Amino acid sequence: MTTRRTGLREQKKQATRAALREAALRLALERGPGNVRVDDIAEAAGVSPRTYNNYFSSREQAIVAAITAEREARVAAALTAGPARARLADALTEAILEQYTQPRDRDEMLLVTTSPALREAFLDAAGAIEDPVAAAIGRRLGDADTSTARVLAASVAAAVRTALRQWLQPPVEPPATGGLVVPSGSLPDLLRSALAALAPALDAAEEKARQRSLR
Repeated sequence: MTTRRTGLREQKKQATRAALREAALRLALERGPGNVRVDDIAEAAGVSPRTYNNYFSSREQAIVAAITAEREARVAAALTAGPARARLADALTEAILEQYTQPRDRDEMLLVTTSPALREAFLDAAGAIEDPVAAAIGRRLGDADTSTARVLAASVAAAVRTALRQWLQPPVEPPATGGLVVPSGSLPDLLRSALAALAPALDAAEEKARQRSLR
């Protein structure tokens, strides 16, 4: 019975989080992100502002959560579901590319590219992949209790954030069109390049796990 109550409580929390992020994005698209208050989002989702603050620390965080839509969990799931015999570095790169380079809703990405605060929140959201990816790497290495998987996952999050920052890097001179930043370069290429720097560490961890399994 306790387990069932815990499960129902978690489902309710997930539903509340989803309602808040969806309300935040809807209002931002309708009014513009600068014209949306936390109180507006809470009211649209049917909760109190205090409840809102239990889930998100800003309106930008909620808006970006809707745009990224549990992307971190999907990255970890793709890594876990990948062929066990595939090289870890390759499997990780493909999982990241699959989730970060899918076609995006034009209006949603326009919000990000026209708002410095949303751009920063979008970049910060890359950090959310750290814990799920650490768990997935730990499972692949057969050693989830050491710091290796956590360090590697933190490096992956940093690499993704670096690639996204390069992609969304504002020009030196402010653009004339209301702060619009046009993404530059190939995001897949930027991600591959950033993640390639981690390949030696990922290979070493995988080889260590293989040697351990042979003992």
